[in-house]
Amino acid sequence: MRVFVTGASGWIGSAVVPELIDAGHQVTGLARTDAAATALTAAGAEVLRGTLDDLGVLRDAAAASDGVIHLAFKHDIAFSGDFPGAAEADLRAVETFGEALAGSDRPLVIASGVLGLRPGRPLTERDGRDPEFFARQAEGPMSRAATAQLTLSLASRGVRSSVLRLPPTVHGEGDPGFISMLAGVARARGVAGYLGDGSNRWPAVHRLDAARLFRLAAEQAPAGSVLHAVADEGVPIRAVAEVMGRHLNVPVAAIPEQDAGGHFGWLGHAVGLDSPASSALTRELLAWQPTGPGLIDDLGKGHYFTGPAA
Repeated sequence: MRVFVTGASGWIGSAVVPELIDAGHQVTGLARTDAAATALTAAGAEVLRGTLDDLGVLRDAAAASDGVIHLAFKHDIAFSGDFPGAAEADLRAVETFGEALAGSDRPLVIASGVLGLRPGRPLTERDGRDPEFFARQAEGPMSRAATAQLTLSLASRGVRSSVLRLPPTVHGEGDPGFISMLAGVARARGVAGYLGDGSNRWPAVHRLDAARLFRLAAEQAPAGSVLHAVADEGVPIRAVAEVMGRHLNVPVAAIPEQDAGGHFGWLGHAVGLDSPASSALTRELLAWQPTGPGLIDDLGKGHYFTGPAA
C-alpha cells in the first residue's frame, strides 16, 4: 500500500514509518518543518510539505493514497491553552480525509486516547461505540470525542475507518511525553510524588508495539473498529513514583490533592486519574501481541532520568 501518514516525524510516527516500510509499504509523510522533512527522507519516506490547516493538501494526499494514518495534532497550541482550536483542526482534517476516501473501502486510522474515558474499571474497545458515550465525553472542555465519533461514522460511507486509542504512556527511550514530564517534575521538586494513596492506574504501551498495531490496523482492521494499543492494563502511579525516587535519589511522597496543580502543573488532574484499559478484543481481532518491555521495566533501565529537568 501507499500510506499517507500525518505526524510522521513525531514520537509515534517516527516508529510507524519504518514499521510500514519494513512491511513493504510505501510511505508519504506530512512535514511542516525542514527538520521533519529531513528525518522522513532519512527514514525512506516521501515528503509532502504542509500542515493540518492545508486541507487541500490533505485531501489530495489522501485521494492519491491507499490509506491514511492520522497521528498529527496541534500539541503546541493545545499546551498553550487553545485545546479547542487544536481539536477543531483535528476534526477538520478527518472530515477532509473522509471526503477523499469515501466509497473506496480504503483505511483511515486515527490516534485517540484512553485516559479518563471510563474511570475506575478497565475501559474496553466496546466502550464508546454508542452516541451517548461520545455525548458524555464531549461535555468536557478538552474533548476530542467528536473526531473519534466522526471517524467511526465514516464506516457507513465506505471508509475502512478505525480509532486506535493510545494510553497516556507510550514509552521508550527518547519519550518526550507524560512520564518524562513527571520525571522532570520529580527532579525539579526534589520529590517523586503521587496523589492520594497512589493506587490509581495508568495503562501503558511501548512505542514499537504501538507502531506495529497502527500497521496492522491499516492492513486489516474492519470498518468502524475501536482498537486499544494497551500492553500494561494499569500501572499504579505510586509504583511509577517509586522507580523515579530510586533513580533520582529523592523521597517518594503523597502530594495533597489541593496542591496537585502547584506541584505537577497542568499534569495535576491527569496524575490522579484511575484509568485502566483492556486490549483483549484488539489482540484477538488483529493477532497483536506486545513484545516490548512493560512500563516499570522500561523505567528501570534509567534512560528517563538522564536528561535535564522539565
